[in-house]
Parts: sequence; structure tokens; C-alpha cells
Amino acid sequence: MKKQALNPYLPSWEYIPDGEPYVFDGRVYVYGSHDFYNGYVFCMGDYVCWSAPVDDLGDWRYEGVIYPRNEDPVNKAGEMCLYAPDVTVGPDGRYYLYYVLDKVPFVSVAVCDKPAGRYEFYGYVHYADGTRLGEKEGDEPQFDPGVLTEGDKTYLYTGFCGRGDKSRTGARVQVLDKDMLTIIRNPETIVPGCEYSAGTQYEGHAFFEAPSIRKKGDTYYFIYSSEVMHELCYATSKNPLGDFRYGGVLVSNCDMHIDTYKPATLPMAYGANNHGSMVQINDDWYIFYHRQTNGSWYSRQGCAEKLTILPDGSIPQAEITSCGLNGGPLEGKKYYPAYIACHLFTREPSAYVGGDRFPKVMQDGRDGDELEGYVGNIQDSATAGFKYLDCKDIRSITIAVRGYAKGVFEVKTEWDGKVLAEIPVDYTNVWKEYTADMEMEDGVHSLYLTFRGQGNAMLKSFELK
Repeated sequence: MKKQALNPYLPSWEYIPDGEPYVFDGRVYVYGSHDFYNGYVFCMGDYVCWSAPVDDLGDWRYEGVIYPRNEDPVNKAGEMCLYAPDVTVGPDGRYYLYYVLDKVPFVSVAVCDKPAGRYEFYGYVHYADGTRLGEKEGDEPQFDPGVLTEGDKTYLYTGFCGRGDKSRTGARVQVLDKDMLTIIRNPETIVPGCEYSAGTQYEGHAFFEAPSIRKKGDTYYFIYSSEVMHELCYATSKNPLGDFRYGGVLVSNCDMHIDTYKPATLPMAYGANNHGSMVQINDDWYIFYHRQTNGSWYSRQGCAEKLTILPDGSIPQAEITSCGLNGGPLEGKKYYPAYIACHLFTREPSAYVGGDRFPKVMQDGRDGDELEGYVGNIQDSATAGFKYLDCKDIRSITIAVRGYAKGVFEVKTEWDGKVLAEIPVDYTNVWKEYTADMEMEDGVHSLYLTFRGQGNAMLKSFELK
């Protein structure tokens, strides 16, 4: 039987943000940077790859390390981090990996004969005279390469624009020759950063980082992280080199702007930076993005949501869910780990991660320990939300809790809805199950668990019966 697909789509102990998804030979491959659990900076690990069959998006396979950080000649000591990469298939049919190390201004390239084989260093993107892109007078430092190859040309998009830095103009594109390294069209800015967006269509959603490029039909979709960081936006053009028009927000990792089940300005999770892209899998399109865990910016996990592309090419914003790649709601009568909570919040709204007042996804052990995650730091009013579940004939709920906390978990199907059941919990230093009877109407529902009481609890799982 096929596995259900969950968010995050990889195991709870894996931290692969900045996901660039592609379909090669019947499998979805995701290329990203590599965070650590309890990491103290971004992107501390080597590049690894995961893949899944296009017809079974819950069955992800670890492909191993595809590129170690000390493979680049300028990083033999391994002192620099591998920031967000992208991959494209060159005119020769080989796979080219583009990346930037964290302390240099230029773009490196590695190559492999397979999507997830061991990539080997290939060279640096450079001008015809050999000067590396990013080191020529007038160049902007390179960051977050995104690539698209058409025929013998590769379009390379890069950029980072922090607030207050007028030296960086926005997202830029340059064209590479068939050798995948030599620039044949110099950099041009295509989407402005926040210092140059006043009065433009991008104001309020100006380019920050994470450029990515996809094509559907004759339309190019430029995906990027905006100045507010938690959202991925898009712009469209018929020309990969310019004339991009702002389209809107594809996804926010705190669900800002969504107003179908809450006020548009109310965040439902603790967000921060975001990075990802679109991909077509069979007949459906998805947006891959990442979420923050452990109350930190530095332990991010990949998630995905289904997109609806309208006949005019526009794309409404996708909700964040626990069932993103599943093709529909999860089974109602089933055990689920709490780490798939897509909503985490308290009575104190916050769109950004941080602080010890808020619930967070955690794990025991160290990075690399294959131990299932859970929701921790659950204090009074903390809520974990899961969506969506296809519920039929539900009569009870069981939760697994530990921690020095005494109170009740309220069970609801709306974040501000009627309480359907209360589950008393008490102090325990081991995981303990608690059950309550509950009447729930048949249908597709969200599930919200809100703690009311004293102390600090941890939630491992829930099961509807």
C-alpha cells in the first residue's frame, strides 16, 4: 500500500530547507541546503538528496551525500557553508549543480552524470576574460543561484537584498554559454529589492533572496522570497530576461494573507525566511517551501503544498497544511505524530520564530539521531493544529503527553471554535497516553489541541478512533 504523504515530507529528523524540486525519469528529486538540529548557523551540512516516485509521494528515499562542502577548491578546510543550490540539465545531458559558499561572492558549479550521484567540482561562473562573476567591478555579490537551461543557453538568476543596503539592486539574470560557465550576456536586474521598489508593482513584496525559475507553457515563473521573508512570491513573463510582472504570494510559512478560516493578518505558525520553488508532478503543480523548528532560524524542514494555476496563469496563495503532497486529506481514524502540526501558536500572535514563550517542533538526541519529533514547550494557551483529516464515525481521541504540566487539552475543529472534548493531563516524565470521548461530525476537518493549565508539556502524537 502507498504511504500517506505528510508535511514535512521527509523524516522528522531531517532538515533540508531551500528545496528545489525536479522530476527526472519518474522520480521527484529535491535539492536543498542542509541544516542541523540545534544548528547555530544556517546550512552546516553537506549537500544530500532525497527522491520519491511520482506516483507515491509519501515514499521518500535517501540518496546520500551528493556533494561534500570541502569538494570546492576554495573550501578544502571545510570552513565555509554550502548555501542554497539549484540543479539543471545541460546541453550534454549531464546534471549541473550551482551553489555559493558563505564567504565568497562567486558562483561555483559541480557536475554529475546522474541526478543524485556524487557530483564533482566543475568550475566557477566567469566572464569571457576569465574574471569570476561577483569579482568584476560593478558586480553584486552572488547568492542563491537559480538556473534554467533551454537549448545551448542557461539562464542564471542570483541575488540577495537586505534592508538598508543600496549596493544591491535586486534579483539579477545573466546568460551562460553551453559550457555552463561562461557568461555571454551580462547581469541585469529583473525584480527590485526593497531599496528600489518604492512606487513599483513590487512595493511591500520586493525581492529579498531565493531566486528560482520555472516554465509552464510559454510563461516563465520567477519565484522568490520577499522582503518580509516568510512568503514566497512569483512574477511572470514571456521572456526569461525581463518584463516580469508581479503575480502574488504562493505560500507563507506562517499562513499570513489567508483569510478563508481566520483574519488575513493573523499568523498561525512561527515563520522566518523561506525558499523553494514550483514543480509539476503528473498533472498537478506544487510549491515546495520550508518551515522553522526548534524555536530557531537554523533548523528548517521541507514542506510542500498543492497549487491551483488558473486559466490566466495566476496562482492563488496555498494554505499550509499537514497533508501537502497527499493529494487530499489524511485518513481520520489513524495515529499521527505531533510534529506534522502545521499550526503552532498561543494567545500572543507572532509571525516570526524565536523566544521561549512559544511551542515548537523538537526532537530528542542530537542531529542525525533518527528519533521521531514532537511538539514541545507547550504552555498555557499553546495550540497545535493539524489539517486536513477525513473524519468518519469518530468517537474518541487519544494523545501522548509528557512533561511537568497539569491541566487539560481542549479539542476543536476550528482554531477559535467550539470545544468538543477536554483531555485532563498530569505531571509525568515519560510519555503517557490520555483518552477522552468525543463526538465529531463526519467530514473533512482541521484538528486543534489547545493546552489550558500550568507548567510545560510535550505532545508526541494523537489518534482518532
